[in-house]
Amino acid sequence: MKRTPIDSKLSVAGQPSLAEIEALGAEGVSLLINNRPDGEELGQPGTAAERAAAEAAGLRYLDLPVTGPTLTREAVERFHAAVEAAPGPVVAHCRSGTRSLTLWVIGEVLAGRLRRDEVAALGTRHGYDLSGAERWLDANAA
Repeated sequence: MKRTPIDSKLSVAGQPSLAEIEALGAEGVSLLINNRPDGEELGQPGTAAERAAAEAAGLRYLDLPVTGPTLTREAVERFHAAVEAAPGPVVAHCRSGTRSLTLWVIGEVLAGRLRRDEVAALGTRHGYDLSGAERWLDANAA
């Protein structure tokens, strides 16, 4: 799994294997967030298998599936609340890490900790295209 640290608490990642999920517990990760809908791609472990692997490794697990068209303010708020409440490091994953980072970035903008005009540069710095986050903010941020 490709894993990218975003700040001192959050890393985003592509799809982890079950063995990689189990290894996260030994690394001190406290929460795994799955932002993929089940059945999105062949070979994807799925929520039940991920939850079992995470719990076996001592991780908390949050299933918060989103897609570009289904991303809501409620999902952004749930994502941020989970990250903030986690007692230690958090790994959030989707297929590539982009959706997970999009959830975080939108929440940071809505909370006033990141400016809308900083989104693209943050994405570029971490190797992600955040144009979807920019479009969502343009359409939904009041």
